[in-house]
Amino acid sequence: MAKAENKTKPTEVDPRDFVAAVESDKKRADAEVLLDFFERVTGLKPKMWGPSLIGYGRYHYKYESGREGDMLMTGFSPRKANLVFYIMPGYRSDEMQDKLSRLGKYKLGKSCLYVNKLADIDMDVLGEIVTDGVAYMRKNYETFDE
Repeated sequence: MAKAENKTKPTEVDPRDFVAAVESDKKRADAEVLLDFFERVTGLKPKMWGPSLIGYGRYHYKYESGREGDMLMTGFSPRKANLVFYIMPGYRSDEMQDKLSRLGKYKLGKSCLYVNKLADIDMDVLGEIVTDGVAYMRKNYETFDE
């Protein structure tokens, strides 16, 4: 049986072009801030993953089932409803809970953090969360700074 390919892959779309096309003026302005913020915090260049994820770095995963692939180490997406942040280790650790308690207004998914607008959160705390997430990925997975 052939292994299913990961549908979320790097593309050649320029992340700045993608952000420039975001319809909402407020979401576009927040996404412009985030492009530079993530690059500064991670030291990595942005790359589009699929049609709407802006990723920084990548890591290789392999499950016990044998399924393996690559995914962004961290990133964000300026969606219509929310800004979505991808922190691949997730948000469940005690240390992460402390940071989330200081972040501001958000909602959680498994590896997704949903925020309505940047004005709702503390960007310094977001920087801590992103930095810790990238450090975790580098320690626990094969990672690539591309």
